[in-house]
Amino acid sequence: MKAVLLPREMNELWAMLADNPGAALMAGGTDLLVRLRNGLGRFDTAICLERLPELQTIHVERGMLCIGACVTHRACLDSPLVREHAPILVRALAHLGGPQIRNMATLGGNICTASPAGDGLTPLYVLGAEVVLRSRDTERRLPIADFIHGPGRIALRAAEILTEICVPLAEGFQVQHFEKVGRRNALAIAVVSLAALVRTGPRGIVQEARLALGSVGPTVVRPIEAEKALVGRKLSPSALTQAARLIREAVSPIDDIRATADYRRQVAGNLLLRLG
Repeated sequence: MKAVLLPREMNELWAMLADNPGAALMAGGTDLLVRLRNGLGRFDTAICLERLPELQTIHVERGMLCIGACVTHRACLDSPLVREHAPILVRALAHLGGPQIRNMATLGGNICTASPAGDGLTPLYVLGAEVVLRSRDTERRLPIADFIHGPGRIALRAAEILTEICVPLAEGFQVQHFEKVGRRNALAIAVVSLAALVRTGPRGIVQEARLALGSVGPTVVRPIEAEKALVGRKLSPSALTQAARLIREAVSPIDDIRATADYRRQVAGNLLLRLG
């Protein structure tokens, strides 16, 4: 890498992107710099986004919690707005890395890395998050599931950046659960993770269930049949056991150095049983 560019306002950024079409975009750098050190990234120029104030805000607008792409995980954890309106995201980010990583890593960077093990992704899927994508002349929104196509594969166009993540306010969900299993108690990459939002009505009957699993497919998996199986029932052992079986059928994990596919499939179902 020969140069690091540091735009301080958006017009400056658009000019840099036009002049450096092969440049890498960098936020906290906790993923990009590791890849560079390991010889997995080749680029002459990096454009660092961390000094752009437009990407640092957290606010509520039109029933949506909007988080700038360069807001760090630490800032999310400290934000009263995020704690109030997206507590499941707070629970997930509290498990991500260690203090040094959380102080530098950004929510937008976690999304754009597009790792199926990304701790911030499963909560964003169940929250119904949308990403805001901007270029000099255009702005568009995509559901996060349409933005992430696979490991490291995202629907970002040339001269376009992710500016904001917007989620509907997660209110009325009595159960907001995040849990991950790793090979150690801290600084662990998820072997399997589960995010769950469950809304119950009278007598504890499930009215809506949203589930998302990480590290069990090329992208986050939403086990729709398992979600449907919980609706109209209490979170009883029998209901959760049936839904856990459907989860195991829905996931498509692989063998790697952290776990076998069979282990991941079994754990994916077992995590759901913790909701009982």
